[in-house]
Amino acid sequence: MLGDRGGLTEKEERMEEVGSHHQEGVDASSQQNIYPVEISIQSLLKAGAHFGHQTDKWNPKMAKYIYGAKSGIHIINLDLTLKAWREARKAVVNATARGGSVLFVGTKRQARRIVEEESKRCGGYYVTSRWLGGTLTNFSTIKKSVDRMKKLNELLEKSQDENSDIKLNKKERLRITREITKLENSLGGIKDMRSLPSIVLVTDIRREEIAVREARKLHIPVIALVDTNCDPTIVDYPIPANDDGVKTLRLFCAAVADAALEGAEIYKASFVKQREQDKPADAPSVGDGTGENGNGSPEVAEASDKPEEAGKGESAEKALPAQ
Repeated sequence: MLGDRGGLTEKEERMEEVGSHHQEGVDASSQQNIYPVEISIQSLLKAGAHFGHQTDKWNPKMAKYIYGAKSGIHIINLDLTLKAWREARKAVVNATARGGSVLFVGTKRQARRIVEEESKRCGGYYVTSRWLGGTLTNFSTIKKSVDRMKKLNELLEKSQDENSDIKLNKKERLRITREITKLENSLGGIKDMRSLPSIVLVTDIRREEIAVREARKLHIPVIALVDTNCDPTIVDYPIPANDDGVKTLRLFCAAVADAALEGAEIYKASFVKQREQDKPADAPSVGDGTGENGNGSPEVAEASDKPEEAGKGESAEKALPAQ
């Protein structure tokens, strides 16, 4: 039986034997000018998305997605992967086109950097450290922890200002810094998430079982990479693919980010169009009220007297957090 070697899993070692190369990280320079990414049979093959787990570690519910086996590893049918991706992509675009957000979840080592980068690129949110129970189902409590983290940051900044009345000794600053670091590691990717996400992307449903369960309980659609050892029935949009390879993770996370950006552009365009439609047809203009001056040239119209909408964000609390 294959054991761990240099941090690699059994599956990754076996994949090396059949010619698939797995990278530990992705060079930032190699990622330039690759967006938007294209999901095709060729790109899936190049990323090694067709490699499943060992044949003795499969889930029978994945049978319909398995093309065959080679060297003791199941091979995933990429035609079905491509079909599943198209459905998932449509769901992401539709969610973000309505003003929704995407939450990326990937806590295993090779997924963390990718998940963070792609979620930031599309304005989404991410969880790359241990999933805190209740992140979705007890979101109000999570928000309180986020608010405390922000207040501690403000307190630390004020204490460093020479003109501030707040002074902290070395021991107090160290304690606060440690607490901020702990909160940042757990909540840094969702600190700006003021409401529940519209859709969730999970890179490994076995590892992120709690996240999937919470999303299902709240009827939040879940898109997930499902390998041959997974149960595809527990998510809304299962995408049969290798969930361990760095190249596959990068490909699908980037593609989801592209879809989210596309939906955001649709939402922005519809918002602008709605504002144009809401403007009164006979908006007042400078001059004699006709929109033209004496010689027939158009005047500059005055701004609408319709008040702007008040911001939806909560006002910052002035009180300092309890120590």
